[in-house]
Amino acid sequence: MSDFLTFFLENRDEVLKQLLEHIELTFISLAIATLLGVLLGIIVSKVKRLSKTILGFVNIIQTIPSLALLGFLLPILGIGVVPAIVALLLYALLPIVRNTYTGIAEVAPSVKESAIAMGLTSRQLLLKVELPLALPYIMAGIKTASVINVGVATLSAFIAAGGLGKFILQGIQLNNSYMILAGAIPASLLALMLDSVLGLIGKSSLKVIKIVLVSFGSLLLIYLGYEFFKGEKPNEGPYIKGGFPSEFIYREDGLKGLFEAYDFEIPYVEMEIGLMYKALQQQEVDLISGFSTDGRIKAYDLKVLKDDQNYFPPYEAAAMLRNEIVNKHPDILKALNRLSLQIDDSTMTALNYEVDELGRQPAEVAFDYLKSNQFVNDELSKPAKRNVTITIGSKAFTENYILAHLFRYIIEYQTNCRVELKLGFGGTKLLMDAMKNSEIDLYPEYTGTALLLMLENEDEKVSDLFKSPDEVYYYVIKESKEQFDFVWSRPLGFNNTFAMLMRKEQANALEVEKISDLAEIVR
Repeated sequence: MSDFLTFFLENRDEVLKQLLEHIELTFISLAIATLLGVLLGIIVSKVKRLSKTILGFVNIIQTIPSLALLGFLLPILGIGVVPAIVALLLYALLPIVRNTYTGIAEVAPSVKESAIAMGLTSRQLLLKVELPLALPYIMAGIKTASVINVGVATLSAFIAAGGLGKFILQGIQLNNSYMILAGAIPASLLALMLDSVLGLIGKSSLKVIKIVLVSFGSLLLIYLGYEFFKGEKPNEGPYIKGGFPSEFIYREDGLKGLFEAYDFEIPYVEMEIGLMYKALQQQEVDLISGFSTDGRIKAYDLKVLKDDQNYFPPYEAAAMLRNEIVNKHPDILKALNRLSLQIDDSTMTALNYEVDELGRQPAEVAFDYLKSNQFVNDELSKPAKRNVTITIGSKAFTENYILAHLFRYIIEYQTNCRVELKLGFGGTKLLMDAMKNSEIDLYPEYTGTALLLMLENEDEKVSDLFKSPDEVYYYVIKESKEQFDFVWSRPLGFNNTFAMLMRKEQANALEVEKISDLAEIVR
């Protein structure tokens, strides 16, 4: 606990900055959603023929996964605050619309009849009778929407919109529990605070609520006007903006070390890996960090900048296994080692391309590769007893999915074990925890990731000590066994190291072939 408090105090400025960003996202989206949601709720209650359409729409929005909605909005609205606010207000609509409709519908017919008998018009009936009586329902819907928004707003970090999700995302990817807590605890407290404040407002008189809403609306308009007109200062020379995942920004062989090695710096935003490529294609960013075997390099017509300073260490792919499984079932490691040096860089790039661009399933691509190279055949042998289940995990990107399926098929066809897949872990930390807790038995890993992110190294600049693939591989084997009792299969044959990527058209126009060329033009 004391270590976390120390971390929190050392990073209090960044925590406060992210908290303010989170409040901005939540409040703006909630305010717009409240105005729109109440209006739609009124329409639903008064125009019956539109009720199914409107309620159906807000229900469908609620079922769309948050990250998928952000990905859909990115090509339309770009990256940053705007698509995040749009996504949040869409998620907040359902409880507000539904509760407004329910509150108006629950007003007793006798009350409405009395109001009409007193000479109230339809507009007066709505404003003076129905909405005041429906207010408890409406406030309950707003409270629910506020809690939803605080939670979903953490995903805004994926598209460079800021918020407390930055710390949570960084913590997951960097295996840092303190970072996760530094983002999660303020987000939870913010949700509780909003729930309490809105509860107090809901118990106030209608006059007080009107004053609060008018004041908040005025402040919102002032803020939006400021954001719209403040603009950005013009830049001298080529303006290059980067977009990078948190793991690359903060890891030892990542962005800050790259800036030091090549003596340059550019503005950048943090983004989720999959959305990062879309942002580059949509010209929202100009430089991203990819992987040298990524099929999207060809799909998006990207330029790989040569690492002429040899900054990035080797990233050879292999399977990492719990030693307990290897001791009990040595035939598993023997089967995996059949893939040793069988997949070179160009082959892995082609397999990734088939999934990313051609839309094939990772399992299908993996099986076809193994079949064409005579590792498997159409007829899966069925031993009399398959009472051993091996669980394979993977990270959440195309190549890792393909490798997990390659491991699955080679094990099922070469051993008497059945395989269960647990795919799409959000980062190295989660997979490591799953391995330590025996929740998975093996997963595809890279020697560079183990060297710099997974293993506890005494040397601060361990990446400078290891530049050859063999050096890194044998060091990782030794340390993995000593620190975690994990073992590695032999390398598959390709080196999926980091690559700095630009749109080919822009790189050619600026005559950028290598990273040092980029450094020269932005200094």
